[in-house]
Amino acid sequence: MKMMRTFCLGLFALLPFLGLDGAAAQSGPAPRISGFEIQQVRRLAPGAELDFTVYGTPGARAVLHIDGVERTLLLDEARAGVYQGTYVISSRDVIKPDSSVSVNLRIGNQSARAVLDESLVQGTRPRPASGGNAQARIERFDVVPIAELRGGNELSFTLYGSPGGQASVSFSGLTGRFFLEEVRPGEYSGAYTIRNSDRFEANTPVLATLRVGDRITTAPLGRSLVGMPPPAQARRNPEPGRAGPGNVICDTCGLIEAVNMVEIKSQDNTLGTIAGGVVGAIVGSQVGSGNGTRAAQVAGALGGAYAGNRIQANANKAHRYDVVVRLQTGASQVISFEKDPGYRIGERVRLVNGVLTRDQ
Repeated sequence: MKMMRTFCLGLFALLPFLGLDGAAAQSGPAPRISGFEIQQVRRLAPGAELDFTVYGTPGARAVLHIDGVERTLLLDEARAGVYQGTYVISSRDVIKPDSSVSVNLRIGNQSARAVLDESLVQGTRPRPASGGNAQARIERFDVVPIAELRGGNELSFTLYGSPGGQASVSFSGLTGRFFLEEVRPGEYSGAYTIRNSDRFEANTPVLATLRVGDRITTAPLGRSLVGMPPPAQARRNPEPGRAGPGNVICDTCGLIEAVNMVEIKSQDNTLGTIAGGVVGAIVGSQVGSGNGTRAAQVAGALGGAYAGNRIQANANKAHRYDVVVRLQTGASQVISFEKDPGYRIGERVRLVNGVLTRDQ
């Protein structure tokens, strides 16, 4: 018993070196939700099936809640970053076409939340709330036009309006919508990657929705999705309240969209395994006597080998930092660093010939 206690205490003391401490387990970027949709039904009757799909960070736990329903629905990750689930309406449920539906995406102790901006029933829309102090206002909704609407191309949207809200974009004739990220207070941006199955034209109606608290407002897109962007020197800065009509979009200016730490491991842990086993055997020889000593040596060697393997693995472990930059032109680029460059999401930067600097 004493031998096992000594062995366990030894392993516990090694946890910080093994990289298994709780703080390390919770590190990493917070999850994101990029889309949330429902397969609308004709009527909300007992037995009807509500099919939900959520798009976001892979490897998370997705839990959905419907107002008027006591239970929550755990969504399955059908494929990387795509979570799906079906809720069958019960006779005990009190669900309305505009019942609020929310989803939480959790990884470790970090989570993201989104609210469905579609009605549950075909042909209806969520009803904007009339009370409350929160205001939902859209000042401008714009897109960077592209030359061709084909699979793989990106449509970059920007919305300016009330800060602290949830902004989303939907296309007429396509199910679901995708979310825009609030990169600065009141400024929301995001890009939609066209799927091969999408069927829309240059003049397909596009609608932006902004939810602030329980208030909802919408605005249609007032321009074509197809076209050649004007030359850089002629493009105007669309951001209201920040630049005058004479300012132009800066092709080298952008915002930090994400900072991802990528782990790089070496596979050679032989030295650590052998060294750990030897040290463990020596420590084990100090515990007990006779057969107890031999048992302790074996246990110490096994535990030491494992600990040595983990220590060597962590010694060989390296990281790089991938910084995702969203340029004002709508394009995005990834710049890698060997050490943490110290950039934060939403920070203004310049990218010139692959060199990233802060925009003063």
